[in-house]
Amino acid sequence: QVQLVESGGGLAQAGGSLRLSCAASGLTFSSYAMGWFRQASGKEREFVAAISRSGVSKYYPDSVKGRFTISRDNTKNTMALQMNSLKPEDTAVYYCALGSYSENADDYGYWGQGTQVTVSS
Repeated sequence: QVQLVESGGGLAQAGGSLRLSCAASGLTFSSYAMGWFRQASGKEREFVAAISRSGVSKYYPDSVKGRFTISRDNTKNTMALQMNSLKPEDTAVYYCALGSYSENADDYGYWGQGTQVTVSS
């Protein structure tokens, strides 16, 4: 059974940092690309970052580029999202996902339960 479990969410002040982690089990982790998405209250789910199977290729939308960094450790079946220079508009539930290297949520077949990130101004 495939399972993705996020951790590390919480409350931060604007300009601060948080680090999210995602632990995967029940599959061959290195066979899949991974991504982070977020969904703010009342809004559509939004792409945040993607990382290729090897970890060499990474992709970010302009909204987080230069502030967020995605990484993975295929020896530990984990992925992380380092979030710096946080803004109130980064407030959302963050989800890790496993699938194809893409910014499209439909290309990811497995999802975590989500972790709340709240940034105060």
